[in-house]
Amino acid sequence: MEIKGKKAIVFGGASGMGRASAELLASRGADVVVVDRKGSGGDEVAAAFGGSYLEGDVTDFEGTEHIINQAVESLGGLHITVTTAGGGIAKRTLGKDGPHPLDDFRRVLDLNAVASFNISRLAAAAMARNEPEDDERGVIINTASIAAFEGQIGQVAYTAAKAAIAGMCLTMARDLGSLGIRVLAIAPSLFDTGIVKQAPEEMKAALVKDAAFPKRMGRPVEYAKLVLAIVDNPMLNGQCLRLDAGQRFAPK
Repeated sequence: MEIKGKKAIVFGGASGMGRASAELLASRGADVVVVDRKGSGGDEVAAAFGGSYLEGDVTDFEGTEHIINQAVESLGGLHITVTTAGGGIAKRTLGKDGPHPLDDFRRVLDLNAVASFNISRLAAAAMARNEPEDDERGVIINTASIAAFEGQIGQVAYTAAKAAIAGMCLTMARDLGSLGIRVLAIAPSLFDTGIVKQAPEEMKAALVKDAAFPKRMGRPVEYAKLVLAIVDNPMLNGQCLRLDAGQRFAPK
C-alpha cells in the first residue's frame, strides 16, 4: 500500500516505538492521529509533525470505539493502525505470597490482548468502507514481544497476552482477507524505550549479551522502519515478525 495520502492512527504514539512510527509515517506523507493517555505529551508530539492528538486509554473499550470513530471522521477514512500500547508485571504463577492474583492476570490481558483485538475489530470495520487500492483496503499492525515465544520467569501474564496477539494474526488475516485488509504483529526484543531507557549502560549491555548482532537495545526507529515495510509490501500478512537481533530470552 502506498503510504502517501493514507490515513493512520497510532495507539501509544506519544513515546517510544509508537512515536517513531507516527513520525515516520507522517514523514512519508500519511495523515496521522496519535492516541495516548492524559499527560503523555502526545499533543506536542503530533503537533511537531503536523498530525493530531486524541486522549485515550486502550483499556477503556467503549472509549476506544468513540476515539476511533472520531479519528476516522477527522481523517476522512482509515487505512493503517499501529498499536504499541501495552505492558506487563513481574509475578510468578506461584510466588512467596501465594498464587498469581487472577485480577492482575486479567489486567495484563486486557491491556495487551483484549485492547489490541478491540482496536483491530473496530479498525477493520472502518477500513472495510475504503475504496480498494490494488484490491487492498487496510493494514492492521499490533505489537507482540519475543516473550510470546520464550517468556522469562515471572512473565506468565505478559507471555500469555503477547502470545495471544501473535496467535491472532493468521486467523484475523483470514477473517479479513476477502475485504483486502492485512493483519500482522511485530515481536520486538529489548528496545531502548520506557523504563529500560533510564537503565545504566552496563545493565543494558548485560540484557542484550545473548543477541547475535547487533548486541544493543533496539532503537524505536527500527520498529518504525518495519511498520513502513509492512505497509509497503502486500505479501506480508497473517504473521508475527520477530525484531530481535537474533536474541532469545533465557529463563531469567
